[in-house]
Amino acid sequence: MIVNRFIPFRGFTAINLFGLIFVRKGMPFTAADLRHERIHTRQMLELLVIPFYMFYVLEWLVRLVQHRNLLRAYLSISFEREAYKHQHDSDYLAHRRHYAWLKELF
Repeated sequence: MIVNRFIPFRGFTAINLFGLIFVRKGMPFTAADLRHERIHTRQMLELLVIPFYMFYVLEWLVRLVQHRNLLRAYLSISFEREAYKHQHDSDYLAHRRHYAWLKELF
């Protein structure tokens, strides 16, 4: 985990880039936030990292057209939906099925 003043953008607590978790200095970072980012790491590994980011951006663009709102588009991404839905479950990664984010796609 790397705490800094620049990454992620202002207004966000953390971002997971290639398995490294960047936390914005001065932002509260909880156990639920850590689980959220670890779910993203698992998603990345399933898709071999680069395809994860390609699919993430493509889905965000589709959701942006669909919702016409940046935040709603972000919250509608299947990867985010899975992570937010299960970030409070401390056992989730132990019993998570592969490609569980697919259930959140539609």
